[in-house]
Amino acid sequence: MAPIIEIKNLTKSYRRGNQSIIVLENLSLDIKENDFLALMGPSGSGKSTLLNLIAGLDKADSGSIIVQGIDISLLIETELAKWRADNVGFIFQFYNLIPVLTAFENVELPLILTKLSKKERKEHVFTALKLVGLEDRMDHYPGQLSGGQQQRVAIARAVVTDPAILVADEPTGDLDRVSAQEVLKLMENLCSTIGKTIVMVTHDPRAAKKAGNIMYLDKGVLADDPQTSFQECV
Repeated sequence: MAPIIEIKNLTKSYRRGNQSIIVLENLSLDIKENDFLALMGPSGSGKSTLLNLIAGLDKADSGSIIVQGIDISLLIETELAKWRADNVGFIFQFYNLIPVLTAFENVELPLILTKLSKKERKEHVFTALKLVGLEDRMDHYPGQLSGGQQQRVAIARAVVTDPAILVADEPTGDLDRVSAQEVLKLMENLCSTIGKTIVMVTHDPRAAKKAGNIMYLDKGVLADDPQTSFQECV
């Protein structure tokens, strides 16, 4: 079976004045379906850049990213926007919830522009909130929820469209240890029981250990690390 994500000879650089700063250099990586991958490395190693490229939020200078047989590096921006909406769910460090909307309304947002009826949207939202254990908080506003609950609402929003891939940028970085463990357990379940493929950037070794697969980036290339543990999430 082909990997769900195939990255081949990927290079990405940014301009800083007259200088070209290489962030990723000739990087190749395969990610299996249903894998829970943690990307680790020092600041500036290219972790978030790689995550953004996988999610179709940025474009590489060269190389290819093939997701479910589609080379997203060849898509024009309108095609890429539709591809993201259909295939990728986003989980951020600071939740990115809209404070004037309830938990229900925040989760419903990705469905507003779909062809689903109001009744169908309600069913999808309730299912997503039930999945994260917050169906009894659907009428609460973000300010009425704890940090862990807000992140679980954000996860419900990420999965409500049933994307194949979830990308998470420091999803536990703003949480206390108990809330972080709850969120990581939920992400484990999304991988093991629902079959989501998750790519997570983290600085926290404890968070990384919850993933089935850990990879390290150093100065834009994959680095060997004696603590690396490769184990597909099943």
